[in-house]
Amino acid sequence: MRCRSTYTPAVHRYDADTEALGQAVLDYARHRLRMDPVPLDGPRTPAELDEVAGATITAKGLGGAAALDLFTTELAPACISTDHPRFLSFIPCAPTEASTLFDLVVGASALYAGSWLEGAGAVHAENAALRWVADLAGLPDTAGGVFVPGGTIGNLSALVAARHTARARRAGEEPRRWAVAGTAQAHSSIKSACDVMDVDFLGVPGDERGRLTGENLRRTVEAAGVDGLFAVVATAGTTNFGIIDDLASVAEACAELGAWFHVDGAYGGAGLAAPSIRGMYEGIERADSFIVDPHKWLFAPFDCCALLYRDPSLARAAHTQRAGYLDVLSEAGDWNPADYSIGLTRRARGLPLWFSLATHGTDAYTEAVERTLDVCRYAAAEIERRDYVELLREPDTSVVVFRRVGWKPQQYQRWSDRLLLANFAFVVPTTHEGETVTRFAIVNPRTTEADISSILDTMA
Repeated sequence: MRCRSTYTPAVHRYDADTEALGQAVLDYARHRLRMDPVPLDGPRTPAELDEVAGATITAKGLGGAAALDLFTTELAPACISTDHPRFLSFIPCAPTEASTLFDLVVGASALYAGSWLEGAGAVHAENAALRWVADLAGLPDTAGGVFVPGGTIGNLSALVAARHTARARRAGEEPRRWAVAGTAQAHSSIKSACDVMDVDFLGVPGDERGRLTGENLRRTVEAAGVDGLFAVVATAGTTNFGIIDDLASVAEACAELGAWFHVDGAYGGAGLAAPSIRGMYEGIERADSFIVDPHKWLFAPFDCCALLYRDPSLARAAHTQRAGYLDVLSEAGDWNPADYSIGLTRRARGLPLWFSLATHGTDAYTEAVERTLDVCRYAAAEIERRDYVELLREPDTSVVVFRRVGWKPQQYQRWSDRLLLANFAFVVPTTHEGETVTRFAIVNPRTTEADISSILDTMA
């Protein structure tokens, strides 16, 4: 009979099989990182995957080797590689090799990074990466925040802090309805956050360039007679067009209206690292809160959003969770990341970015961001050079939106499907003012001018 005090269940044993599996996993990771380019791959139907995968969750298990083989040969190829140089849809992800490798370390280290008590070393490193981002934005030395899963949680967390602050300032006098203002170009997560919080979203018309401006904001708030405006969301690089709002005038209007100034830079905020476009972000240094997703244009793995506050104490007042078993954390006065966003349990998702920054230095990041901007400018010029495509707008950042003259929606879709099926490129249609068009989102430094030209050639 086994001595229960020394028995370790099979799922937690490190034995010869685990050693072999570990080697196989590392071999796969090394092989994947060495591929240049990686395969684009593409989705398969549920029926196709059911047929090749069969029952994967069973009473006795498949064994590590068989499960890994199934993933590498059937499941992984049914996923589009977001780091492929011709993945130009949505917003791609192109992590550095250093950040990807360190993501393995984070997973293997069983780190809990919600509190200083449990994860001081990890939190210290994450805070160094957050400080770099805060310095890019020109936020004060007292600014701070936390890495959250993505822009949706980042925006929601910031708006929760904003409303909590507004309530405190009103000393409990609630307006008829709380409201957040932004343009139609604001990310869908803003309206979603408003729904979650049960507050109104006040749409502000953009100017002739599609930007939120202080003048339009004042006019819209006055016309709507809103008395519960607690936050304004400006965007530093919209997802569809890469538009940067007139941040300076919006900041001025927010100060006059007494509204929290939040800047959503989930995609475009990384452009702060590029001297060639840094001037377009004037006014961001006045933000009360700011987000940027390093998994987009700062070359970190999924999932990673940097959420920063000008005055972190306001966020801590809004987000700190209270419970008897948490008193040891909340009463210590330490910097606990979980105090600055929605959610208590968190992995150290900022560490891969920190490690890559520490490895390569910040100058390398500036060079990489500028490289993508060079390719973006080439794309815009190449579109203008060809008579069968038209540029919709000169790009602010690294998103290029254009039309194929004479095409209807079905033609865009057939073209997009054909590129993916051929494992050549992933470029999907989008819409603008009711018209189907398409776009390049260029955030991968491996994307070249030749990639752009070859894709445009397929539209001739």
